[in-house]
Amino acid sequence: MRAARLISMVLLLQSRETMTAAELARELEVSERTVYRDMEALSAAGVPVYAEQGRRGGYRLVGGYRTRLTGLTREEAEALFLSGLPGPAGDMGRGEAVAAAELKVLAALPASLRDAPARAGQRFHLDAPGWFGESGPPPLLRDLARAVWEDETVELRYRRRGDEVARTAEPYGLVLKNGTWYLVARVGGAHRTYRVDRVTDVRPSGERFDRDDGFDLAAHWREQAAAFLRSMLREEITIRLSPAGMRLLRYAVEPYAAERAAADAGDPGPDGWVVTTLPVESAVVAASELMRLGAEAEVLAPPELRTAMADRAARLANLYAPD
Repeated sequence: MRAARLISMVLLLQSRETMTAAELARELEVSERTVYRDMEALSAAGVPVYAEQGRRGGYRLVGGYRTRLTGLTREEAEALFLSGLPGPAGDMGRGEAVAAAELKVLAALPASLRDAPARAGQRFHLDAPGWFGESGPPPLLRDLARAVWEDETVELRYRRRGDEVARTAEPYGLVLKNGTWYLVARVGGAHRTYRVDRVTDVRPSGERFDRDDGFDLAAHWREQAAAFLRSMLREEITIRLSPAGMRLLRYAVEPYAAERAAADAGDPGPDGWVVTTLPVESAVVAASELMRLGAEAEVLAPPELRTAMADRAARLANLYAPD
């Protein structure tokens, strides 16, 4: 543990140049007394670290000192090469930068870990697009990525319900979800989401915008995704499921809906069947989804959906009835 902490301390000083004992203690979650002892240990080991007194003082490394990544474990080194996403990075025009960064990390690794990228590449591969998605990134993705990196306001043209609308947007981030790229941008003071493949034109304004430092892209996306599901699944039905139907439900409906149904399920009856509520988009969509469960699910309410299911079942029975 102490060896890992000493390496972390050196890397922190390399990246931030000067840090006080209090700042190092907060980062490493130790006491200031532990920081003092660790600094003495680093100095004794030949690391050129020194303390600068005064109001702007703190610990720093002698200019130009860099450590090689000899403190990495095999698991950490392999995880570094797993964390890069060459496909999406290439889509955004950053493929060469990722490759160059990997080469620099590889050069800094000790000889015993030089096989880390090969081991990771032989064992794991990310294929983000869906099976039937369009091949290749959206044509304007790189223009948007550049604007995101540079915090530059852009003029967007965007297809919406058959029309094309124009927006002045401050591009905050890009998200890749199930093979589809989305732009999160601040428009008129509010953060909005646009499918990149529906953007028809991007014109840089040449003006930078002030990014809200408190904005968390990952948290925003989670909230938006959850809100979208809640808005889409705006109706509820009551169903009865067999044990097999309960297991198969997650393959027939949205995962969020299946989780809600499992949480709301009552105690099993003598036959093992349970009654629960299921969030659905509409009765029509629910009928199509529940047909996938066959005789393992029974609709109890609303009555019109139960009638629709009975009608579908009767048509199937007629279709497969012997001549």
